Amino acid sequence: MAITAAMVKELRESTGAGMMECKKALTETNGDMDAAVEYLRKNGIMKAEKKASRIAAEGLTRIAVKDDKTAAVVEVNSETDFVAQNEKFQAFVEAVAKQAVESDSKDMDAFMAEKWNEDASKTVNDALVEITAVISEKLSIRRFEKVVAENGIVVPYVHGGGRISVLVEADTDVVNDDIKDAVKNVAMQVAALSPKFVSSEEISEEYRNHEKEILLAQAMKENEELPEGKRKPQEIIEKMLIGRRNKEFKEICLNDQVYVKAEDGKQSVSQYIAQVAKANNANLKIKRFVRFETGEGIEKKNENFAEEVAKQAGQLG
Repeated sequence: MAITAAMVKELRESTGAGMMECKKALTETNGDMDAAVEYLRKNGIMKAEKKASRIAAEGLTRIAVKDDKTAAVVEVNSETDFVAQNEKFQAFVEAVAKQAVESDSKDMDAFMAEKWNEDASKTVNDALVEITAVISEKLSIRRFEKVVAENGIVVPYVHGGGRISVLVEADTDVVNDDIKDAVKNVAMQVAALSPKFVSSEEISEEYRNHEKEILLAQAMKENEELPEGKRKPQEIIEKMLIGRRNKEFKEICLNDQVYVKAEDGKQSVSQYIAQVAKANNANLKIKRFVRFETGEGIEKKNENFAEEVAKQAGQLG
């Protein structure tokens, strides 16, 4: 299929790879975006998949807190950032968050069919249609998640005026300001470094095998580029992969990440939590987190991409 400038730019934004490398990856994979990402990774052009950076829609995330044990996070999208600054839109997103924290719905269809808390004569969907008419721009309630702590607390953190919202659930037998502050610090860590898992125990065998395949392809390519006398045998390469994979997993597992406020620059999040727990004579454990970033994974309506690409790299064809 024909590889367009818009496709090249989309892959470039999602991976951070060079423009011509992106074009080659798309050409090799017949325009399949996910396969192109895999191609770039296997060829060592990017270190990790970054689908979340394929930012598209504008809008806001918001959190509503019922009490220390119950909170909900929502994302509502708009077409332009200008609308995201609109007070009526912001009020609507706040109302959606309050709806979510009171909701028992398990999916978006059920949520949209609920009676609107601010006017029981309407559904949530009716309220969305009304605000869309007022704003004169396509809006959508994209997702929500409600977190109810069974044996501890839920702590919220909102970053960048609603660009990123995080909920962290912690199991704890002590609830005081120190514990809450510690969990909030962890929520800030999640916002900043976007881990995929709380701990390595959560990593599925499927994910482990997939990453091994990617790293092996990278290592084999690097090995092939060495002078013939310095190339390593397959068994040595596979042993080297263990260290690479462990390093990658430390970067994507919250507990193993270096705590962003660590005074020594070495303390891990799990060590920080243990330190706070000991100081407060508490049993404290991070159970899970939810991180919403506005527009993550949505492909933006692209305009003038051909012009921008042409300016940076000349003729692509």
